[in-house]
Amino acid sequence: MVSFESFVQTDGVPIYVQIIRHIKQAIVAGTVCDGDEMPSRRVLSALLGVNPNTVQKAYRMLEEEGLITSHSGAKSYISLTEEKMEAVRAELMAGVVRTLVDAVRNMGVSREEALTLVGKLWDEEVQA
Repeated sequence: MVSFESFVQTDGVPIYVQIIRHIKQAIVAGTVCDGDEMPSRRVLSALLGVNPNTVQKAYRMLEEEGLITSHSGAKSYISLTEEKMEAVRAELMAGVVRTLVDAVRNMGVSREEALTLVGKLWDEEVQA
């Protein structure tokens, strides 16, 4: 069963987007695998304290992306291929890097300076 224990709501971001992001992050982290069962829409809405329609919207969007499969009145399951996993990974990485690039550009930091710092911090993390 896909866990939402670590789910923390963020102000200013629609809940359905946060649910989708939580699933995608779990896919990239390897804590969610092909065939894992999703909580029912009712259970998840009660757990998160949100409207069932919000959960339904997130599930529908995940279905449209091909990341879960659902059948009317039946359980929903994670549906992954290697290609889908790589696409999700690339999407999440691009979002994080875009946020970083925008932030350092707004601070007036040069590309070279930013890349040097990223390299330095990357090496520090590996050593830690």
